[in-house]
Amino acid sequence: MSSVKGLAEKVGLQVDWTDAAGDPKRVKDADLRRVLGAIGYSAESDSEIAASLERQRAEERSVRFVSVNLGEDMVLPLKGNPPAAVELVLGDGRIVPLDTQAEGGRLRVMTSLVDAPGYHTLHFGKEDYTVALAPRRCFGVGDAAPGRSLWGASVQVPALRGQRDTAFGDFGSLRDAAEAFGSAGADALAISPTHALFPADPSRSSPYGPSSRLFLNILFADPGLIGAAPSQSPASSTDLIDWEQAAPARMKALREAFANRDDGVKDQVAAYRRKSGRELENHCIFDALHAHFFKDGACGWQDWPEPFHDRNAEAVARFAAQNAEEVDFFVFAQWLAETSLDAAQQAATDAGMAVGLIADLAVGMDGGGSHAWSRPGELLANLSVGAPPDLLGPDGQNWGLTAFSPQGLKRTNYSGFIDTLRAAFDHAGGIRIDHILGLRRLWLVPHGASSAEGAYLSYPVDDLLRILAIESQRAHAIVIGEDLGTVPEDLRPKLDQRNVFGMDVLWFEREKDGRFTPPSGWRHSAVAMTGTHDLPTVAGWWCERDIDWASRLGRMPSEDQEAEDREERGKDRDQLWRAFTRSGSADGPCPDASDTAPVADAAAAHVASSACELAIFPLEDIAGFEEQPNIPGTTDEHPNWRRRMPAPTKDLLGDKEVHRRMCLIKKARE
Repeated sequence: MSSVKGLAEKVGLQVDWTDAAGDPKRVKDADLRRVLGAIGYSAESDSEIAASLERQRAEERSVRFVSVNLGEDMVLPLKGNPPAAVELVLGDGRIVPLDTQAEGGRLRVMTSLVDAPGYHTLHFGKEDYTVALAPRRCFGVGDAAPGRSLWGASVQVPALRGQRDTAFGDFGSLRDAAEAFGSAGADALAISPTHALFPADPSRSSPYGPSSRLFLNILFADPGLIGAAPSQSPASSTDLIDWEQAAPARMKALREAFANRDDGVKDQVAAYRRKSGRELENHCIFDALHAHFFKDGACGWQDWPEPFHDRNAEAVARFAAQNAEEVDFFVFAQWLAETSLDAAQQAATDAGMAVGLIADLAVGMDGGGSHAWSRPGELLANLSVGAPPDLLGPDGQNWGLTAFSPQGLKRTNYSGFIDTLRAAFDHAGGIRIDHILGLRRLWLVPHGASSAEGAYLSYPVDDLLRILAIESQRAHAIVIGEDLGTVPEDLRPKLDQRNVFGMDVLWFEREKDGRFTPPSGWRHSAVAMTGTHDLPTVAGWWCERDIDWASRLGRMPSEDQEAEDREERGKDRDQLWRAFTRSGSADGPCPDASDTAPVADAAAAHVASSACELAIFPLEDIAGFEEQPNIPGTTDEHPNWRRRMPAPTKDLLGDKEVHRRMCLIKKARE
């Protein structure tokens, strides 16, 4: 093995890996050097490699974080004689003396008798360690509703309509939706990501490209919660959201609400500000700076003048002081967003939902955003997250997002990951982790390189899953992981062990011979779903709407290919209908491609009859709509994240066809 490969493996890069087709792959030395350089380990010469190896060893020696399951002992490296005393200072201040046992060059510390999940400090001679004592599993559906099979819906927040007419759905619309679905018997409502975006830039509307996952999208704040008008926009009655008009109109409404806030609101905001501390201040200063420099064409903090690149710089402090009212506005807007989302979750629980809202945690964040500016040491600075070339994407994918650095996580005792989980759990009864494969490894692409020139970087999955269990149990909230795509062989067993639910999606549950897997054979440890926001709806798939879009977008290499796809879809329709009849979800002859309603009925009953503890149905499938919210790999070519529901959720669910479909779901879940 060449020295560059040795360095790569030491820092966690996977030199050899297996693609989605099961074929072995090896990363080229040139690509390894480029990725290594991007994560801070120069490898252009033997001397650089030697220096990088020494740096890596020094970093590993400096790690002072240990995670361990409750009921197990931890093992630490031992330098010289064992310390005279080892103490564990619990999070509540109690001190627990611990017995130890030397084992060669390591020391076993008897933490197995400590029943205190959470984060503690271990006094180990002259060294202190942060110790995460983890429950063996996350909070589960069986904890929330023992002995019941639950169902719920998934919605795109901006697509919702509420009882008040607005230009796009907000947390007020979500509150109405939670009440409507709760009244209909649902126990969960999964929502699109609500992370903070870039309020001054209405063009950045994708919920999966956040500025920060620690804070919320203030455009979703509901001014009506404090008696203010939500906004006035000519786009409010259209089927598509015009973000260029709607976002500024909502910002204007929020500023008016800020200007007219009463003393009671001011007191609540002040209390929220004291509780949230420096992180809130940094984020709100960022939003003020972004709005200031965006007028001159700056997209992210890298485009700002150099004195503003450091959050602790004098120029930043001076700007914040000179623009205190602007910073105050963004603090108010964050408070209103959090209060509005809390009201939606309260409405869900008041309506009888066992779980309530399920928040969506995006896989990464924009490298020019608030988190990257305020906490740069936690993130990968010169790489983008993506996917290697596979059958679905022959050229690979580059999502243009940054993510946590494994070294940065360890160096900071995983504080960024913990804070991110808490921000997601704070207003929900569960979370869905987008691309949960990222807890095990991420495909990273150096800036300026093609997706094929990337490599997988390993992550400390056991530490991350133990932290996830701590936070899930702390919040009494379930965890769903999007485990679709090229899944490492060892990941699903680890997720199962931790009670992290996977996702069994109708389209992917197929046997090797092409037949659809009976729902009785779906995983008990997964959430059953008819689809996701990135996939065709049931009706859209049946009537070939996705093929229509592929043709319109120029994704068909030839007319022959389109004809072949439509012929293959006809065969798949027959296969799917046979699966529906075998499961008892349908009978009679296979409907024509244009007859989508009976197929939407059958799909709902089929998926609801699965062995999964929880089944979730996109609102688009419950309503029988053909269009999907997002087509991956497109921006303006398809109206991603712009589609709206035709009526308020309560009215939609009262429709005779929709009501019938929900009755089929409820009957199958009994």
